[in-house]
Amino acid sequence: MRVGIIALLQESNTFLSQPTTLEHFRQNLLMTGPGIRAELQDSHHEVGGFFAGLDSADIEAVPIFATRAMPFGTVTTETIETLFEMMFREVSTAGEMDGYLIAPHGATVSEKYPDADGAWLSRLRETVGPKKPIISTADPHANLSPAMVAATDAIISYRSNPHIDQRARGLEAAAMMERTLQQEIVPTQAAAFPPVAISIESQHTSAPPCLPFYEEAARIRELPGVLSCSIFLGFPYADVEEMGSAIVVVTDNQPELAREKVAELEQYLWEHREEFAGEFTGIDAAIYKALDMSGPVCLLDMGDNVGGGSPADGTLIAEALHQRKVPQSFVCLYDPEAVGQALAAGIGSRAKLSVGGKSDNLHGKPLEAEFAILSEHDGKFSESKPRHGGWTEFDQGQTVVLRTDDDLTVMLTSERMVPFSLEQLRSCGLEPADYKILIAKGVNAPLAAYEEVCPGFIRVNTPGVTTADMTQLNFQRRRNPMFPFERDFSYVGAES
Repeated sequence: MRVGIIALLQESNTFLSQPTTLEHFRQNLLMTGPGIRAELQDSHHEVGGFFAGLDSADIEAVPIFATRAMPFGTVTTETIETLFEMMFREVSTAGEMDGYLIAPHGATVSEKYPDADGAWLSRLRETVGPKKPIISTADPHANLSPAMVAATDAIISYRSNPHIDQRARGLEAAAMMERTLQQEIVPTQAAAFPPVAISIESQHTSAPPCLPFYEEAARIRELPGVLSCSIFLGFPYADVEEMGSAIVVVTDNQPELAREKVAELEQYLWEHREEFAGEFTGIDAAIYKALDMSGPVCLLDMGDNVGGGSPADGTLIAEALHQRKVPQSFVCLYDPEAVGQALAAGIGSRAKLSVGGKSDNLHGKPLEAEFAILSEHDGKFSESKPRHGGWTEFDQGQTVVLRTDDDLTVMLTSERMVPFSLEQLRSCGLEPADYKILIAKGVNAPLAAYEEVCPGFIRVNTPGVTTADMTQLNFQRRRNPMFPFERDFSYVGAES
């Protein structure tokens, strides 16, 4: 038996003015054919789980197409059409398949296709016909669409945020594919799309309010006849009709059971919706609280959440720490211009520099100070442990480390970098445990790494294109009514 493997992953923040282009995919991952195995088979990513699961089942894994770009703006029409052309050219030349294991992100938005994942999944279904099983993984930040559900036999979401179980979900999908091809099971799914947008601040799966919700899903997964149960928390930074939460239950040829259990979880979320609205701690309150805690304390900069597509050069928290002269503080900023200026001044010298705050006017002004220019690095580092996103190799471009006289350490990078690994600091000679306050530009994704050294975390409600208070964003296409934008409305669940 032969099973094709396809992956297209990008999280599109439509509130960013800059688009995602083909170059963004080329910089990260854009491959066809056998090279995909060499690149991903040993990774913590779900595609690595696909390979391992199919290999153990003695099913030929046929890598067809795989691409990934860091979260950024809306994908241009030219880019998405190029990716689709590449994908389906490879599908047409790969030969006959018995099934397909696929890995969409679920929150990809293009200029031409607001539901880009639904578009390519639907086209794949039309291409291969109704009888070939298509089993999909997806990020829990997917804005799941009815089109995605209709095009697949089963969709399986990661169960953790930070996402550290991606390979396990790939193995689960491969095991379901094996049983399907052996005609042991007939995956049958139902989905619900409650009008609830869950605050990014409330999406930590190991803590309330998510934890009891996920415990309900775990209970359902143990029921006879249930093959899978997935919660989709949604990606609130995509202005599309599909934005919001969703639930999927997959059963063994028991559609009524699937609908019944989907409805139970849908009702749970609706009844507990106020708990998922977020708390919104401001910068001053967060710093005062951090100074009373034993360190290191990680301040999570939610408005400049790089994993949500933000510019990575927000200075608001760093500026507040600098003005208060808080020692033993750290921030990483994307600023290739300042990297060049620091290198021109020379390692070991001092220079007045203006760092960060250059991408737009939403995330703070440039931080101006006199810095000691400490070191230069190539920006490449590796992470061996399971971390959010399943990535193991990173490249943040040419990097310099600066420090003010008041002991604010600034790492300047030439490429945007998500804070998913402490090796980002250690590769530049910095030990995270030496700091009292570490700013991480994320919300929940950095926890998997930073919990290693930080006993305390504070989510900070900074403004920006990834602000936790989604009611401050200018939505034009979302569903209406939807909580928390509208609060005074009734809802009777409807499943698909």
